[in-house]
Amino acid sequence: MLAAFGMLVATSASAQLFDVSRLDGDPVPLEVLSGRHQGEFASVEGQAIHETSRRPRWWRLTAREAVQPADAPNLVLRFPYLNRVEVWRPGDAIPLRRALVGGDADLDFSTRALVVPLPQGLATGESIYLRVTALSPTPMSVAVEPLAAVHRQDLRHVALRTFVLGTLTVLALLAVGFWVGIGERTYAYLSLTLAAQAFYLACVGGEVRALPWLAELVGSDPRVGRMFGLLGVVASNSFVALYLNLPERHPRFMRVLHGCNAALLVLLLANLGTIATWLAWVANVVFLVSAATTFAVSVTAAWGRQREAYFMVLSWAPMIALVLLRVGELLGGWRNPEWMEYAFPIGLAMGGLVLTIGLTDHMHQMRRDRDHASRLATYDVLTGALTRSAINERLEALAEAAHRGRRPLSVVFFDIDFFKRINDAHGHRVGDQTLRIVALRTRNRLRTYDLFGRYGGDEILVVLPDTQLREALCVAENLRAAVNCRPLSIENRLFNTTLSLGVAELHYGETVEKLLERADAALYASKAAGRDRVTGYTASRLRTTAATPVSNTANSHGASTVV
Repeated sequence: MLAAFGMLVATSASAQLFDVSRLDGDPVPLEVLSGRHQGEFASVEGQAIHETSRRPRWWRLTAREAVQPADAPNLVLRFPYLNRVEVWRPGDAIPLRRALVGGDADLDFSTRALVVPLPQGLATGESIYLRVTALSPTPMSVAVEPLAAVHRQDLRHVALRTFVLGTLTVLALLAVGFWVGIGERTYAYLSLTLAAQAFYLACVGGEVRALPWLAELVGSDPRVGRMFGLLGVVASNSFVALYLNLPERHPRFMRVLHGCNAALLVLLLANLGTIATWLAWVANVVFLVSAATTFAVSVTAAWGRQREAYFMVLSWAPMIALVLLRVGELLGGWRNPEWMEYAFPIGLAMGGLVLTIGLTDHMHQMRRDRDHASRLATYDVLTGALTRSAINERLEALAEAAHRGRRPLSVVFFDIDFFKRINDAHGHRVGDQTLRIVALRTRNRLRTYDLFGRYGGDEILVVLPDTQLREALCVAENLRAAVNCRPLSIENRLFNTTLSLGVAELHYGETVEKLLERADAALYASKAAGRDRVTGYTASRLRTTAATPVSNTANSHGASTVV
């Protein structure tokens, strides 16, 4: 849709209104206007002025048919970029000077074209003389448009260029924000790429004239725009290398891009000292190699099902064609249709948008991977319980809060009786299913804020916030009953399983390590007393430093006695 809009804006010029011819050399204006060099002008096909030399040259536009003054006609030189033009209309002794930037800029019109009014119109056979100083080798198409048509085309041009430059600027700022916020270096390279592209387009397209101090520099020195172009390619290559992880996945392509970046940096330094035409040619060739390499590695990575490469292919598939057409024209290979002047910046903006979406998707994938790894580190895969490190960390926090608020906290340690015998007799698969079912039965008997963690092997730790020892003993008895109340059904077989449990309550000022030692001692007391029972560990009534176990033992029918 955007390409179609660009083609609408760049409606082709009218029929052949002029005979276009060029004069080699730069004689004084008086000699040219007097007709002394009339026979030296060489005819040029088409309706465009294509000047490749940086030396000023004379061009002549001879009207094939009359141009009536009724519609306020204007001579329009489309897409002049950095070219400067002096125009002598019939009868003019002093030329009109036109350029997109600098002191000769006509701010009454957009940067789409250089506009020269023809208030008297043109008679058939009358000529307009132009002295062209070309700082960019891009052809300027020639047309005559009524003033109303000029304004309509200008409005469309401004809308499209505002969209392109606005998109690139906003994406660059977003990338900076992501870079600062999450510290991902790939966003920095993307931001630099987009910003350099926006500045390059603004320099060669004339929008930089909104900044007068920079416009004066750009208008007289093409090295400024070229510098932004070179910098954008270097940043783009660096972005591709990081985004597709070329050093590890595609080292051969990485070496090619390293070579291109080295050449571009040399050209960047050379650009500071010269405006020679050869530098632009070499830069365009390196740019072509970089673009072809980027597209090739994107296709290769996409073929290997690398997710990030899909976005690169989507971004570069249209861009590679536009780049080839654009650079081919700059190198003098062919003439592109006029709508290409809009297709290329639109392609840059859309490519930047796709890459931003792709990089955001890449970061989301990294976050999902990180969350998955975090979950694996936090929860046991087999039982769904917290891992040892996770429950220890949370127990430390709960113990600190309990000390600070003088609130009770208890823990329950339990394991499955004769669990090693189950593994040895029936295999680890049955043992794993036993552990999973026991974890499910016991966890369902806890409150939502109680913590349930696998401490190692078949040993489970339960943390009971705001729970005193007597209440914790009841909870532990409930856990024991949840397992031995009925056999476990595993692979069409029934297994009778019981638990041994140890309970301890946190004392004020006590460390977590000491609390767990007492709960573990109570667990071993249950085992020593015959298993399938609950033992609570508390301080003696005399509050001595020694601790004595108090056992709450139940027989297989669930009857309890207190010892």
